[in-house]
Amino acid sequence: MSNDRIRIGMVGGGPGAGIAKAHRMGMRLDNRYALVAGAFSRSPEKSRQAATELGVAEDRVYQDYAQMAREEAAREGGIEVVAIVTPNDSHYPVARAFLEAGIHVVCDKPMTGDLDQARALHELATASGRVFTLTHNYSAYAMVREAARLIRDGVLGEPRIVMVEHASGWAADAVELAPDNKQAAWRLDPAQSGEASLVFDLGTHAHQLLRFVSGLEVTEVSAEMQTCVPERRVFDDAQVQVRLSNGARGTLWASMAATGHEHGLRIRVFGSKASLEWQQMDPHYLTINHPGGRREMLVQGHDGQSEAQARLTRVGLGHPEGFIESFANLYGDVAEAIDRHRESGQTRFDDLPLPTSHDGLLGIRFVQAVGDSHRQQGRWTHV
Repeated sequence: MSNDRIRIGMVGGGPGAGIAKAHRMGMRLDNRYALVAGAFSRSPEKSRQAATELGVAEDRVYQDYAQMAREEAAREGGIEVVAIVTPNDSHYPVARAFLEAGIHVVCDKPMTGDLDQARALHELATASGRVFTLTHNYSAYAMVREAARLIRDGVLGEPRIVMVEHASGWAADAVELAPDNKQAAWRLDPAQSGEASLVFDLGTHAHQLLRFVSGLEVTEVSAEMQTCVPERRVFDDAQVQVRLSNGARGTLWASMAATGHEHGLRIRVFGSKASLEWQQMDPHYLTINHPGGRREMLVQGHDGQSEAQARLTRVGLGHPEGFIESFANLYGDVAEAIDRHRESGQTRFDDLPLPTSHDGLLGIRFVQAVGDSHRQQGRWTHV
């Protein structure tokens, strides 16, 4: 680790913003970052308010992301990396501005709002020589890394069935009508998040988790979307059958209308020798089921598990870790990549399985295939 904390800026994340808090707590946990600049809101007053609360100097609060990218790139001691925590429709222009300015990028998912932008941003990120990471933080849970390792090591045998769901009940009623629900206002606005907002938001997380854990790619989908809440302008439930690159089959269920569910992220992989299950709301435990009724419960923090699990375990056995720590784990890997980039100029390292623009591009391809299949009454569609 470098002795110098990494200088980071933030676009978005002003008063009332939700996920930005998790980003900021995650980057603080290991004390490897200093938040020194931002364009926190389109409102100058709100942006200055956020800066005051976060201890950011007034002369480094910018009117917009373009000014911030331009002036920070020219400033001695300017930011090295930016965190983008804005609504989906702005990810592409903001990320592009900072990559073109030579600044590393941590971007909320989805990477972009359409496939052409995703291709363009992937090409730019690849050519830029800068670290580009999407905050698919669920793949930074310790026992998710352990699950992926077990599958790669053949403990389950050949994967045959993969079932993943991100079935939340946060919008099981008309939350978008509440005047003070900022998250609902943009997530359920088709102009900002697309008609398939659900698949961009929750579906891409489930898609990335499926790929990361199983090691397989989604090659075809058969999808149906529906709107459960009357008069809602976006889809709020998606049922997707998937065909995988080894010939296996699976399902992906994404919903924000799963009444009574909280976060609802779960993955199950059934192989020729055994199966496993992990649930994000009980993340310390990974269940392995064997034929004949034998069941193993692997618990985070025990000796004998992989280094991939151990390096992400912070507090130790019996002390639950969760969502904020997953962001800290992701930001820790980003910090390690940036520190190595300082020394070598490289941006990709096999021991740091960061979600990149490639993952972002595959996620947007998945979203498009789901939409295409839905419009054809569930016809099997290539991704």
